[in-house]
Amino acid sequence: MSSSVAYHLCPRHPEAHLFDVCCEVRQPHPEGQVFTLPAWIPGSYMIREFARHIVSIRAEANGRPVTLEKLDKASWRAAPCQGPLTVSYQVYAWDLSVRAAHLDRSHAFCNGTSLFLRPRGLEQLPCQVHIEPPPGEDYQDWQLATSLPRDGAAPWGFGRYRADSYEDLVDHPMEMGRFERVDFSVCGVPHHLVLTGQSRFHRERLARDLETLCCWQMELYGPPRLEEPYLFLVMAVGSGYGGLEHRSSTALICDRSDLPPPGLADGDYPEGYVRFLGLCSHEYFHRWNVKRIRPAAFLDQDLGSEAYTRLLWLFEGFTSYYDDLCLVRSGVISETAYLGLLGKTLTQVQKGPGRRVQSLADSSFDAWIKYYRQDENTPNAVVSYYTKGALVALCLDLALRHGSGGTCSLDTLMQELWRDCGAGRGLEEEEIFARVAALGGPALGRWLRAAVSGTEELPLARHLGRFGVRLDWEAETRLPWLGLRLGSETGEARVSHVLSGSPAEQAGLAAGDILVALGGGRVTRQNLDTLLAGLTPGEPVSCHYFRHDLLAVTPLVPQAPPAEKAVLTPLRGGAARRRAWLGSPA
Repeated sequence: MSSSVAYHLCPRHPEAHLFDVCCEVRQPHPEGQVFTLPAWIPGSYMIREFARHIVSIRAEANGRPVTLEKLDKASWRAAPCQGPLTVSYQVYAWDLSVRAAHLDRSHAFCNGTSLFLRPRGLEQLPCQVHIEPPPGEDYQDWQLATSLPRDGAAPWGFGRYRADSYEDLVDHPMEMGRFERVDFSVCGVPHHLVLTGQSRFHRERLARDLETLCCWQMELYGPPRLEEPYLFLVMAVGSGYGGLEHRSSTALICDRSDLPPPGLADGDYPEGYVRFLGLCSHEYFHRWNVKRIRPAAFLDQDLGSEAYTRLLWLFEGFTSYYDDLCLVRSGVISETAYLGLLGKTLTQVQKGPGRRVQSLADSSFDAWIKYYRQDENTPNAVVSYYTKGALVALCLDLALRHGSGGTCSLDTLMQELWRDCGAGRGLEEEEIFARVAALGGPALGRWLRAAVSGTEELPLARHLGRFGVRLDWEAETRLPWLGLRLGSETGEARVSHVLSGSPAEQAGLAAGDILVALGGGRVTRQNLDTLLAGLTPGEPVSCHYFRHDLLAVTPLVPQAPPAEKAVLTPLRGGAARRRAWLGSPA
């Protein structure tokens, strides 16, 4: 065995959701080799403690047991021994998401951060990985999909694979089972989509649309062009949405109904399908922006503790701007459809009181404890670096276009970052402001700094107006407004969030309260709107509710609904200006 670190992986017990994993080190540290399991996965900024899923662990060398001493929650040290040293362990996998691992009799999905121990001090060594299917006749027709380079395994088959380093090893998720495959080419580079989950869909349509949007992104960044194949791993479920980026692949989860149905007519784009294409576009854009153009703080991560950066508004927010923009610029969706998607983003940001409290820079830095650990007060205290970051990107793009007469745009900035940082140099936090100042002038650099470090409203109407789009704000409903949100449970009207400054907050209501009567009428989740229609803004009503099983009553004064819904209207005579921005076909 030529490599110094070798792994063996087998989903040996699908019925019990257990993976068997071995890690072999040929030359362990003479004072005792230390092994650790990551606490988080790149792209999802939350400590997840993957080591809690290790069920059992043992070590041996030359056929004899070796003592393992647990050093902390995710680290073990083997007693000094002569190699090769093998650590064998079982991992419980029952997290149906893109972030961890899931195993049952229908399929296996896993990320390396959930399964592969890291031998400390040997992270830069190449790795060999031997992957087996579950034992038994029931699994003889399983296949394996991963972007890991093959090292003897047949295409889509089990066997031997390789990785250049530990970081490379854990950047290739795997899907095992009986899946459907869609193949297409992007600028001559092979691309594949693997779909797990019972679903009927329009294969040709999906391949054509993905090829179109991926080609647009490939051409946007230009040289040096990425020549390695790319893999979309898709889990279709009854209800789900999410994605996680990797250098040569992405893991996605979606509703089955979001896939294009068989017989979908050309030019017809159902809302769910557009949502799925936007998700694919977002994760594919990360192929450049975050996986290769990276914050300096993300270089040489040990994955055992947080990696702090104030730049997620750029790496996630700018990507969120481009995900839907790519759809319209490539001609996949219409200009009207794009403005509808942009209006939803504007509305989502406007409805969150947290935008007046937290800056984008702070939201980025505190993602570990706030954005990824949401609670009942999150809407009041947190702003999304995804959605508001996308709006900053929108303003910056239009400001660059306007100030340069169309010779410079956000595309220019992204291409510059790709040329200068794509080969592995990390982007420093202060560097982005200098780059924007160099492209658009010192005033624009200062504006960007203020926009991401402060909480002032963004000049959206002005920028959109310059490019042929009028922005108006209107109430989302005609019903009187209470400023509370109900949970997803059916039946009882249980409060999930109370917005700051709202009538509900002033009345003393809180998350967890169960509304039972409003103005004398019984409240349920289903009839709340009907009761609200009978109220008058400014006129108090009694609100009865349970808190901790005790009945309470409070006066509640509904207000007129706030103007939080964005309405984007194409201006007459603005078609050329819109086309200069959106690049949509004439």
